[in-house]
Amino acid sequence: MIRRLAAAALSLSALLALTGCGADSAADTAGGQGGVTLTIGDQAKTLQTIVAASDALKGAKYKVKWAEFEGAAPLYQAVQAGAADTAYSADLPALQALSGGVKFKNVAALKNDGHHTAIIVRKDSSVQSVKDLKGKKVVVSSAKGSIAEYLLANVLQQNGLKYSDVQVQYLLPTDAQAAFSSGKVEVWATFGVYQAVGLQQGGRLLVDGADGRISGYGFIGASEKALSSPAKKTALGDFLERLGTALKWTDTHQDAYAAAIERRNGADPAVAKTLASAAYSRLLPITSEVNTKVQGVADLMHGIGVLEPNVDVSKSADTSVLK
Repeated sequence: MIRRLAAAALSLSALLALTGCGADSAADTAGGQGGVTLTIGDQAKTLQTIVAASDALKGAKYKVKWAEFEGAAPLYQAVQAGAADTAYSADLPALQALSGGVKFKNVAALKNDGHHTAIIVRKDSSVQSVKDLKGKKVVVSSAKGSIAEYLLANVLQQNGLKYSDVQVQYLLPTDAQAAFSSGKVEVWATFGVYQAVGLQQGGRLLVDGADGRISGYGFIGASEKALSSPAKKTALGDFLERLGTALKWTDTHQDAYAAAIERRNGADPAVAKTLASAAYSRLLPITSEVNTKVQGVADLMHGIGVLEPNVDVSKSADTSVLK
């Protein structure tokens, strides 16, 4: 049951070869602006569901194809390979990709309240506070440099612990989900649908990313190749405006959004409702405030050896796409 629920929100494993990833759906819009097609990178059908439920692409004069991935790492690999024009992730996966040399720019910021990222423990765990994590094994999804890893690193620091005080193991979300539900994993740093299902199936919230424990920022990135095409850049600017409107719609129509998650992703009603309430609700231009906040994330992760080399966040943005 656990694996089925989690897999319903996924399309591919991050371990698949690049040639096997990026299962595109049919174009969401008809027509075309000079034959322009944007290949929009997505995770767990998140953006697809938002756009479809809000009818955000109605009247768009370009085509959209969706490239679907289990996590940020394979999505950024697809951007690097030219298999997707855009990426979508929390701040740290974007930083990790930039640090690794992926050729893209952040073109818009996303914002939520941080509740979508958490450290959860089994209900019978002896861990009652972050300080109790000392000496424990913590499973982090999905890979080195995930937003869940930043939450772990930050709350350890806030509670006077070092990152080396815990034993970190990286597992893909579906594998971690199965291990957590069976009791083989006691502590899990995770996010989104996996967090929701984990709490539903035997988990207890230890701490989440609210109240500044994570930045709350995510990014839409665009490949340098896509940005070099005037037609694609124009289409991308229009897409971002429409996505911003769609995100506002999800914030004011959470019941309808939850129903769309349930219908399109196969999530049960309780999980769908949790996901709808935790989604990014705003799309913003990348400002100096955004850069400063995310630079703090970069500096902390660089300091513990996770982000190497470090990233100058202010140089990673193209602010000309979203006016």
